[in-house]
Amino acid sequence: MFKIFATLNRKALLNATLAMILVIVLVYVGSRDLQNFDAALIAYLFGTIFAIFGIVYRYSVWLQRPPTRLYWQRTWQFVFSKRFIPYTGFVISQFVKNILFQRFIYPRGRTRWVGHFLLATGCMLAFLVTIPLTFGWIHFTLKPDAINIYEAHLFGFPVSEFTLGGFVAFNAFHILNWCSLFVIIGAIMMMRRRLTHGGLIATQSFQDDWLPLVLLLAISVTGLGLTFDYSFMQGKTFEFMSVTHAITVILFLVWIPFGKFFHIFQRPAQLGSNVYRREGEKQGMAVCPHTGEEFATQLHINDLKKVTKELDFNFDLENGSSHLDYSPEGKRSALAKAHLAARNQQGKFFG
Repeated sequence: MFKIFATLNRKALLNATLAMILVIVLVYVGSRDLQNFDAALIAYLFGTIFAIFGIVYRYSVWLQRPPTRLYWQRTWQFVFSKRFIPYTGFVISQFVKNILFQRFIYPRGRTRWVGHFLLATGCMLAFLVTIPLTFGWIHFTLKPDAINIYEAHLFGFPVSEFTLGGFVAFNAFHILNWCSLFVIIGAIMMMRRRLTHGGLIATQSFQDDWLPLVLLLAISVTGLGLTFDYSFMQGKTFEFMSVTHAITVILFLVWIPFGKFFHIFQRPAQLGSNVYRREGEKQGMAVCPHTGEEFATQLHINDLKKVTKELDFNFDLENGSSHLDYSPEGKRSALAKAHLAARNQQGKFFG
């Protein structure tokens, strides 16, 4: 066991442990010393804490990789510069466009975007609802002086009230059902694509491509099953549906740090690369010595030289320049010239 711990990344382990402890403290404080915590959700809480530990650990390891670390540092450097206000506005606009509305998927196909948007929206809304409920940060009570008015409490403080049976109440108590419908439709659209797209059929795997969709579908179906049970079946299958739903949700939480679901937390970092690209364009473009054409930002080329040397790859040339100064076309041309020189030295071009 000690050998296993010795292989762990110490910095990531420390960050993950601190994050886990912080969450436990926030649960205790936010639920008013656990008086607003629902003990029936204890299994979900343990699954969430495990997921947070794994996510923070993997994210910390990911940020330690030289290319990722460079993008990360550069992003914050540019955002918190004299251009703070315009870059903050740019990040917010990119967040709305590419995170909330998933527009980065649209160029790959409208149907694919619709499916992806439904999946993302359903999952994000579900997280926003279930995490505070699981942590005991949000709870509902009947108003003391009225029997048909519910109060919503945040961290123990009343923040709003609504009448039972009204529009607000109906959607507040069924929002997870709407999330489930979004996810089910999106998952079915994605499954259909994986059954009919030749390229995906040839390259997909169960673990990376099918398991995430199966888990999301199982969570959504069993969640709707709970509502159907107490609405139309007088709770006859509640025990089975609740246990099945809990198992699927906990499997989902446990799988997040290890599988494809981790990209949910990597995607926001894409906003940083957009800031990096925009700043690079402002600073100027790199021109290939061979083609004489712009092919990348000079900022990117300079940082690429630093990263490759940090990884013990040296592309410097004898004249002080670097192979990285050349565009892909320039590199191919240089390789062709080297082959030609070698053939000339051998005295034959074939064989």
